[in-house]
Amino acid sequence: MTEKPLVSIVSVQYGHSEVTLEMIQSLKQISYPNFEIIIVDNASPDGDPDIVKEKYPEIIYIKSETNLGFAGGNNLGIKVAKGKYILMLNNDTEVDSGFLEPLVSKMESNPKIGIVSPKIKFFHNPDTIQYVGYEHINPITQRGGSKGFGEKDLGQYEEDAEAAYGHGAAMMIPMHVIKEVGLMSEVFFLYYEELDWGHRIRNVGYKIFYVHNSLVYHKESVSTGGRVSTLRAYYMTRNRILYLRRNFSGFTYFLAVIYQILIAIPKNAVVNAITGGPKFIRAYVLGVAWHIYNIRAKKVYFSPKLKTK
Repeated sequence: MTEKPLVSIVSVQYGHSEVTLEMIQSLKQISYPNFEIIIVDNASPDGDPDIVKEKYPEIIYIKSETNLGFAGGNNLGIKVAKGKYILMLNNDTEVDSGFLEPLVSKMESNPKIGIVSPKIKFFHNPDTIQYVGYEHINPITQRGGSKGFGEKDLGQYEEDAEAAYGHGAAMMIPMHVIKEVGLMSEVFFLYYEELDWGHRIRNVGYKIFYVHNSLVYHKESVSTGGRVSTLRAYYMTRNRILYLRRNFSGFTYFLAVIYQILIAIPKNAVVNAITGGPKFIRAYVLGVAWHIYNIRAKKVYFSPKLKTK
């Protein structure tokens, strides 16, 4: 019998260690025989983050002294991973017992696949779809579709399909692709980093797939996408422009920036200020101002490399 390739499951926690424990418990029930679990604590501000290591001493546990953001936390875990494949898995997920085999099988079927993501459904609404693939983002408006989002799962997405991006809550990447393309850019800190990574991976010729017979449940609320905080407004504004700066050029880049500055950002700022107060205006202004302050900053274009042994 051929040994299954090792999968390194990397998950980042920032507080809510009880949720991490529930995720680990679900991973303990899976049928795939060869995996390691790497938990990165991203300088949790409260609670007892170390309890995950106390309850599950066999896991690899890394404590960061500072909050490195989504990309930085995952990168820290990837750097110690030994697997042929890396599975980034949000700590607020629980998995189906047979979820890993289809992802590995899809990867093994084609060396030009760079990312696979499972079907993701809402944990508290388990008949409702969160992810069955993303459509390409419009280079001018920076808008893109999320296939099936919010639909009842009636079996309408029961075939693997190529996607524009993987989903950051559950995304598998071969280690050799990470060595070739580099790690996620840590300048984003929050939002857009996995889209940027997917863009870079596609640009060097790899494909991204949704895998229909792999299932993960995400504890994010169905309604979360409609909620906007000032923190989210700031980072979404800043990082949408950052994504443009890193991945587009020429006339397309010019039109996209003009659209964001003159149409999208003012509209979003006004709409959210009406419901949430003038603090939202400040969040959007600061998101744009970051780019003025960092107009020549090298960190905008930097992507860390994974050291080869």
